[in-house]
Amino acid sequence: MKAAGQQETHVGGQQIGVTGLDMVGMIGQLFRHVSPRRYATSIDRERAWDLPWSAADPGSHAFVWDDEEAARLTALIVPMVPPVDAERMAGFRFIDEVTVLLVSRYGRWACGWDHSTHNGGPVEAWCCDSHSVGEAEETSERVVTCLLEWRDWLEDMAERFEQLAPLPGADAEGRSWHLERAVTRLVTAVVNSTHAQSSWYGICETTLTWFLTSTGMGQEEAQQAVGAAIGGRFKSHVAPAPTLVDTVGEDLAIRLTGRGFYSER
Repeated sequence: MKAAGQQETHVGGQQIGVTGLDMVGMIGQLFRHVSPRRYATSIDRERAWDLPWSAADPGSHAFVWDDEEAARLTALIVPMVPPVDAERMAGFRFIDEVTVLLVSRYGRWACGWDHSTHNGGPVEAWCCDSHSVGEAEETSERVVTCLLEWRDWLEDMAERFEQLAPLPGADAEGRSWHLERAVTRLVTAVVNSTHAQSSWYGICETTLTWFLTSTGMGQEEAQQAVGAAIGGRFKSHVAPAPTLVDTVGEDLAIRLTGRGFYSER
């Protein structure tokens, strides 16, 4: 008997029941990397979660900041802010145009300035166009705050990567221990930064991929290893249990080294 609101579908030749909420979740997973803003304007902007670590690494991209630069940037953004009563598309265009400005001025890493916790990112000062784009001066100052917050987050990740990297010359067991520990600590840091909001696992996958490539691994190999280890087990609005994080770390470590760690360290 089908439950109320349940539909029938077929998987592998078997008939199964799917509730409306299940179907919404399945559709969300299929299209979880599609951003409405990508199709909202003519600007093809880069997304933070698509950046390689070589573009995001703050150690490779100097960022000179002082009160004068803050004032210059604010002055550049103020005339770009759409009127408060402008139609919704104006807010989308403003965000994309600001991104182009920031990237041209500071580098590709700056494209993550608006990757807000509302959308699974680490930036607290931004929400979305309808809530964060308002009066020109206030909006401009908010953009500056978000840029600095994003930069701080990247610098924090870079420090963590350096601290968590396997030691040079470590054997397979030692590398496995370091990799598992790194996953546990980095996933925990991402959860704390994003509050496990919508699609937080996207920047989590990116962060783990960045970590692996920072140790010298190729981009494609790192992406495949991270994707296989997580395996769709992280969910929006759900902080993963410590046991799940440990399992993901162990899976990644064994996949990359062929060994688990067996000694207390």
